[in-house]
Amino acid sequence: MHIENLEGSMGKSTVYFTDFRCPVGTSQLDKLKKVCLAAGIKNIDMDGKFVAIKMHFGELGNLAFLRPNYAKVVADLCKEQGGMPFLTDCNTLYPGSRKNALEHLNCAQLNGFWPMTTGCQIIIGDGLRGTDELEVPVPNGEYCKTAKIGRAIMDADIFISLTHFKGHTQGGFGGSNKNIGIGCADGRVGKAWIHTTPGQDDQWDIKEEEFMERMTESTKSVVDHFGKNITYVNVMRNMSVSCDCEGVNAAPVVTPNVGILSSTDILALDQACVDLIYAMTEAEHHDMVERIESRHGLRQLSYMKELGMGNNRYVLVDLDNGITAAEAVEGLKPFIAE
Repeated sequence: MHIENLEGSMGKSTVYFTDFRCPVGTSQLDKLKKVCLAAGIKNIDMDGKFVAIKMHFGELGNLAFLRPNYAKVVADLCKEQGGMPFLTDCNTLYPGSRKNALEHLNCAQLNGFWPMTTGCQIIIGDGLRGTDELEVPVPNGEYCKTAKIGRAIMDADIFISLTHFKGHTQGGFGGSNKNIGIGCADGRVGKAWIHTTPGQDDQWDIKEEEFMERMTESTKSVVDHFGKNITYVNVMRNMSVSCDCEGVNAAPVVTPNVGILSSTDILALDQACVDLIYAMTEAEHHDMVERIESRHGLRQLSYMKELGMGNNRYVLVDLDNGITAAEAVEGLKPFIAE
């Protein structure tokens, strides 16, 4: 095990990293388990408790979403500790294939998410119509003092964010902050509060800094509620500039696969993923960086810092090779369309 970052580790959070290089006899799922254990998932008392595993099941037609195999690794770890895990997401604001619980479950099943493949059940967090929510306080929130979060998520005892790190149409990038802030907001009021100014015809009129700040305040409500009973995993694989919400219209994957990262600090984790993107060559990260900067996506990180949600200074612990973050992305090749 090697620790690498800026000089010294005082006042820094820890982010654990493993790449996708698998020696004979080792799978990517083994490496996911390894990074979850290193980040301390077994330090959480799960015995007899409900564990919400928040992930994205992918819009119909999207092929970049995290496969059910990843979810099963996390669910099995929870069950080993006596936990009662379930996969969850909330309904969408837009009229796609996940706008109500029945269509959302059907979409998840078509994309391979069944108890047999995931090791646990799926519960849509905000109910049948996307209206089953709770008001959750947002301490020091500028835009709203409470966020509207799916009730089933808030009924859980423990929260695990299992995130496909990629680009995002409005957020620039989608890490754990996006997975929670938008993903846990109910499909009618909570998501509209992030995306839409009341009275506007344009459903997506809130953009750039204000969008990042509203999304982050929604995340803060969940993070503060679960306290120490929360952990985060970001999988940097199949990274399009598009979100998994985009189905057949999603942009092609051009950013190289990097690895899996985990931490108990949401800001440190998302910061590390962004740093790994920027550490790539110009050819490798051009599309992703353009998406992040054109949407003012870095405001996600600075606002999490301002709200006291974590630390943007971190120690990167490489579980494989004892290499630096720059070396972790050295020699990667962007995907090139035939």
